[in-house]
Amino acid sequence: MAGGGLRGGPGRPRPPPHGTSGCAVTMATAGRPGGAPPAVALQRGGGAERAPVQGANGALALAAASSLPPPGPGSYRAAPGRAAGRQRPPAALSAPRRLARPPRPPRHSLYGRRRQRASPRLRSPWLRSPLATGPAGRGRAAMSAWQAWFVARARRRFAMSRECARLLPRVCAALADPRQPGSDDTCLEKLLDWLRDLTELEPTLNVVRDNPCLTEFFISVLALPEPSPSILSFTLRLAGLLAASEDCFQHLQQENLLFRLFGAGGTLNRAVWEDASVRSGWVEGVHSMMHHQPALHFLCNGGGIDVIFTLQGDPSLFVASAASQLLVHMLTLSVESETTTPLNEKDCDWPACAQTIIKHIENSLQSGCASHINQSLKLLTSLFGSCRATWTEVLWLRIAKQVESFLTEDSVQTRHMLADLLLNMSRSPVFCDTEGSFWALVTSALEHLTPVQAGPLAVGILSLHKCPQDVRIQAMTVLLQPMDCILRAASQPLEYAGLLDESVSDPSTVESLLSSKSSCSSLLCQTLAHLEKLLSLIHLPVDLPYTSLLRSFVTILQFCSGLLIPATPLGSKISQILIGCGRVQKSALDALAALSERKGCDTVIGSLFDILLAYLESPNTSPTVLKKSFQAMSKWLARLPEMSCFNSQWQTEKILQDVFLVLQKRLCSPCWEVRDSSLEFLTSLIKSMRDQDEFRESLLSSEVPKLTENLLEDPESYVRASAVTAVGHLTFITYSLPESAVAGNQYNKEDTTAKLQDILSTDPESFPRRAVISIFTKWLKQGCTGQAEDTEQFVSRAIQTVERDLDWEVRIGGLELVEVFCVQTLCRVGLPKYPCAPASSAVTSSIQQNESLQIFCQAKLFKFLFWSLCDYDKPVGQKACDILLVLRASLSPSSMLKDCQGAGDLSAGHGIPWLQRTLRQGSLAQNFPTDGGNGVDFEDPESMMLALGTIDLEELHDELNKSSDHVEKSPQSLLEDILATVGTIDENEADCY
Repeated sequence: MAGGGLRGGPGRPRPPPHGTSGCAVTMATAGRPGGAPPAVALQRGGGAERAPVQGANGALALAAASSLPPPGPGSYRAAPGRAAGRQRPPAALSAPRRLARPPRPPRHSLYGRRRQRASPRLRSPWLRSPLATGPAGRGRAAMSAWQAWFVARARRRFAMSRECARLLPRVCAALADPRQPGSDDTCLEKLLDWLRDLTELEPTLNVVRDNPCLTEFFISVLALPEPSPSILSFTLRLAGLLAASEDCFQHLQQENLLFRLFGAGGTLNRAVWEDASVRSGWVEGVHSMMHHQPALHFLCNGGGIDVIFTLQGDPSLFVASAASQLLVHMLTLSVESETTTPLNEKDCDWPACAQTIIKHIENSLQSGCASHINQSLKLLTSLFGSCRATWTEVLWLRIAKQVESFLTEDSVQTRHMLADLLLNMSRSPVFCDTEGSFWALVTSALEHLTPVQAGPLAVGILSLHKCPQDVRIQAMTVLLQPMDCILRAASQPLEYAGLLDESVSDPSTVESLLSSKSSCSSLLCQTLAHLEKLLSLIHLPVDLPYTSLLRSFVTILQFCSGLLIPATPLGSKISQILIGCGRVQKSALDALAALSERKGCDTVIGSLFDILLAYLESPNTSPTVLKKSFQAMSKWLARLPEMSCFNSQWQTEKILQDVFLVLQKRLCSPCWEVRDSSLEFLTSLIKSMRDQDEFRESLLSSEVPKLTENLLEDPESYVRASAVTAVGHLTFITYSLPESAVAGNQYNKEDTTAKLQDILSTDPESFPRRAVISIFTKWLKQGCTGQAEDTEQFVSRAIQTVERDLDWEVRIGGLELVEVFCVQTLCRVGLPKYPCAPASSAVTSSIQQNESLQIFCQAKLFKFLFWSLCDYDKPVGQKACDILLVLRASLSPSSMLKDCQGAGDLSAGHGIPWLQRTLRQGSLAQNFPTDGGNGVDFEDPESMMLALGTIDLEELHDELNKSSDHVEKSPQSLLEDILATVGTIDENEADCY
């Protein structure tokens, strides 16, 4: 760890000592921001607010106090050895009673993924939370003071230090020097991010004036006869970023830099313009500066808008898309910043820039050129999708007739764009509330577009809650027509009436598509995917014919498997095309699984299970289709108790017996994917049906449990992991049954536990070991580990095995097991759910705490937890620290902590200073003793109480939550890296990325 040890972090106030008299402690580890330590809320007597406590099977969170704002000065007692004068949060946040240290705001990645560009005080979701206001009574002033403290902290973090101000001119000079090798694009991106952060925290004009090297950099790059494309692109983006401020825009205009960079006489006429990165940088720079009218007028009056029109058709899709988005932004900015009265269709009422863009859209739509029409339709789609202002309706009235004409023209090159355009418009309140022309156009589109083109529009319309009934009927017709044709093709004339009335549906187009080998599977897959999407909605705005849909899905599966004898010529063609088609099979099975959530499908349940069993039994079923079949079967079997057609016990038992016979066969398959899918299917069945007597009897009377246990020794690690999970869930069934009920199956829980313990300690692959520790945790949550003494031994054996595991996910799984055990133990011994609550008897509370501490020591929990603090993988250390913080809050009342702190000269405390030094070393610690060496006895309650009260766990938590490159990830380090990259630093001072 870097820095001056754990206590060297600048500006970190020390939390109040837990020995504060009259206070009790609650702790929360859940729900806090990502870099924030658990919050400790010190509360007095009966006037303190209480936080909820999760149950024994929940996360180890004993209070929800994780969003307190920073306390004011005077809230903390000065810590020994700390420098005085450290900056504190504002005094307005101080409270009469002592408060815990605040959770640390989450660290934002300065130079990694681009962050949310919000105001600094609003970036953290924690700040926007109502909990950020702290305890009741602080009011708005406290919130404002907290925000001010956060902004001040952000300023210090992102501010340009003296060293950065010294390095930046050298960096700018190096980047503009053509003799130097080009800098890494990643470094340039990070440099731009840092400068963006600077402009968000202080006036941009000040940044430019305080750093004249930025202006000199622009001049130097413009003076180069052939600048590097990456440097020129960076220059354009930086200039646009700075020009986003109107004051800075005027400043750069006075230097004549913006015209030379973005005007017709500058970058546009250079040979380097042919590079797509330069064009992309130009568009991004222009987009960045479009925040005020001077920038808008500069671009429109200087001819830049014509460049954007041209870039809409750029061969680079990224540039073309960015240009379209820029025009949308400019149109919105022009209308909303330059109009004071409601607009109408007359040109004279629109601002000049908006007029230019709208005229371009109209000309493109009337040009007859497919590429130009598509560009304008894309622009309109983006505009109506992002802008909900009323003026968009006025714009639509100007172009509606031209757009409508595309539906009736013979050319189909532009029709595919109309579905997205109309769908975005239908979601806008400006259009969805109107009666008449717009919805008439939607109906016309549903009629004239091909089924493939109209499908996305239809499913979007059916998902709307506000839509005219006739439009909804038309959308339903489009979506159900392929299913209707499937049913008609499989039936004799007049045998089945179909899904739709022929008077409102002309099936000829769909029938021709289903008769074609090139389009049949594509149309069915698309339709089935749309239906699955609709069926998966929690609140479906329309009533679908579920029974007919179920029949059509089953029919498609019968066509694909060759089990259906076609009754019509169309059926014969469809059968020849679909037989063995895996794509359609998977789509139909997905839709079938989604349909299981809907009621009213009882009439064809028999044929449903027949086709699913046929797929499960068939040797021709591919592993992926088999997996989908298992998933669909699992969902429909879970519905058996509520199905009216299966109200007799023998019918249910017959289906289950057939399923388990197939499952026995599949568990012995030579294909490991099939064995794995079979085990996952069994686990899913147990989760959903273990409370049903018929299911338990059928399962335990079959060979499935024995075969499943045999697969614990499968040669494939994925199968062993799935077998562990399935065996673990089988235990939930056998645990509650009398021994006589499972004796015949030779299924013994003790033997199963021993086998899983052996896998945890000896399996060479990590997947089975992860599955074992996960199952152990589930057993503990469900109370399947026996009496309290058995549970203690069970947990102790597991963590002693896990602590030396090489896989970090296994180790963190062990910590989750410890977490559940701690919660259950604390609840079992009768400690109050709220440690802050006044105990009825101090003596009783002390006895209960001593009992819990004794149990934890006997289970060797503390050895594992302190060992994990030095783990090489930070998530393990963070989890262990969270648990220790909670244990300290629950087991260390103020009086006991005082006693421990005053007993530092006793034998129990001899090893604690050494333990503190070792924990400070973190993952660098060597030979961490777990056998009582160096005077630390991890099984001695008194020593562990002293360790909890002495070791600064908050500082450990802060260190563990630092990113591994927190020292190097700084503006100064970035500037040094850039200089090292271009070769202007003699020594190798570059950080390794």
